[in-house]
Order: sequence, then structure tokens, then C-alpha cells
Amino acid sequence: MHTLVEELRRHLHVTQESQRLFHGRGHCFPGFEDLLIDWFNPVVLVSLYALRDENWLQQLVELLQKEVHGLTTVLLQERLIDNGPVRVLLGEQPQQIDAIENGLHYRLRLGTAQNIGFFPDMQKGRALVRSLSAGKKVLNLFSYTCSFSVAALAGDAGQVVNLDMNRGALDLGRLNHQINNFDLRQVSFLSLDILRSFSRLGRLGPFDLVICDPPAYQGKSFKAERDWPKLLRKLPDFLKPGGEVIACLNGPHLPPDFLQELFDTLRPEMELQQRLQPGDNFPENDSNRGVWLFHYRNISG
Repeated sequence: MHTLVEELRRHLHVTQESQRLFHGRGHCFPGFEDLLIDWFNPVVLVSLYALRDENWLQQLVELLQKEVHGLTTVLLQERLIDNGPVRVLLGEQPQQIDAIENGLHYRLRLGTAQNIGFFPDMQKGRALVRSLSAGKKVLNLFSYTCSFSVAALAGDAGQVVNLDMNRGALDLGRLNHQINNFDLRQVSFLSLDILRSFSRLGRLGPFDLVICDPPAYQGKSFKAERDWPKLLRKLPDFLKPGGEVIACLNGPHLPPDFLQELFDTLRPEMELQQRLQPGDNFPENDSNRGVWLFHYRNISG
């Protein structure tokens, strides 16, 4: 496990802040393509996308005990098992645990769902939203547990509207606002099918900032190739002239040019300000893979 030790030591700056300690899914570390390791003080969450035997898991736990100061618990999520429970490899399952990022708290769902409710690879996106939100009316599409909304209010947004079909996720999003002591009168949580709610969005808007972070594929609800064009065609109905858009692309089968070409074709009035990837803690062997974030500004009007 020499490669794993080296990478852990390169990224390990253990603080209260949460972080990705090892990112094997980017295919930069042969033999570890199935492995993710995240730090949520004082818990390490290990995510596996392939079967590993118990001896290997025990070696990993011993390594983490040696390298991660302050560690009390190691949890294992075997992502290859649909809705499989989180296993405790060391210590005890915590009653509650938060991801902490730039001083903000996000409650995790460890042990109750395959998706823990927080995406570490969107740190730069949340920081960007926080920097853009002062005084703005913000629309957070596909909001899930509302981490972008929390970041927007930390950046002094005037109002945030969160939309997602998953009512349970929105309930956790509401809690995320409460544990950060934000005034819920500034926030809306709407359980809606976004692709069937464009007229509603038009009545709620117009918005200064729209955040769009859909799943790459979610059954009949959303398919990137089919539904991104629908979103972009309707964008002028709820975005102010001069407004901004944060668009996220997280489909491993789609290159970043997929989204940029759609904007160029369907929304030529939107000027690209920057495009970002998650950073050094999320290395990718293929620059066309992984998560991409695009920041656009409407230069019309």
C-alpha cells in the first residue's frame, strides 16, 4: 500500500474541515481505481466500487489509524451493493456527523442511504456561489440537500429558492440551513419536477443567479443528452438580463465540450466566465472525465 500511504500523506492536513484524502476513481493510481477515502472529523468514510477481502480491509484500517490523527471511526460503504448498509470497520457508528467546509456545516446521512447527502468535489462550486451571491435572488435547481443554498446565504444572498423532486433531501436541506443559523424566511424548498415546472419558475423569477447541478442520469427524471437542451431553451424565462449561471456536468461519459457546445449553440448570449474542476484532491488521468463546473454571464440586455 505504498502508493496509498504516499497519497494520504500528500493530502492529509487534518483539521475540523472535511476533505477527500484519496481519490482512486480518477484512474491515476493503478490498483486503487475502486477506492475513495473521505475525512469527516473524527470519521473516515471509505467507499469501494469493487469487492475487497477482509484482510485487505484490516490492513487499510491499520494504515488509517497510523496516519490519521484524531481518527475514532472508520466506516465502509460498498457502492457495488445497491442500497447496501454502511459497515463499521473501527469504533462506533456516530449518532450524527457533519461535513465542515469553509466554516459551514452539512449534515451527513451515514448509514441510511447510498448517497451521503454531500459532494466533496463541489467545494469550488460552493465557494464560487458564495462569492457571487451578495444581495442576489438565487435559484438552486436539482438542489438535493441544498448545499449551494447554504453557501449562497453565507455569501449574503437576499433570497434562495431550492427545487428538487426528492422531498426527503429537501428536509435535510432545511436542517442544513437551521444548523448554520440562517433565517428560513429567506429560503424556499419546493418539491417539484423541474422539467415540468418552467412556468412556475417564470412566476417565481426572474433570478440573478441560477445554479444547475443535475444528475447525469436519473432514470426517467433526467438524462443529460435529452434534458440539458430543454433547460437551456427555457433559461431566459427565469434569468435576469445580466444574470449568471453556474452549470455543473458530472457525467463520466460526457466530455466538458458537450455542455459548452450546447451553451454556444442554444444560448449564445451567455458568455463563459470560467470553467473549473475540483482540484488537486481529485486527480483525473483523463482531463475529459470527472466533474466540470461552468460559470456564465448573460451579456444581453
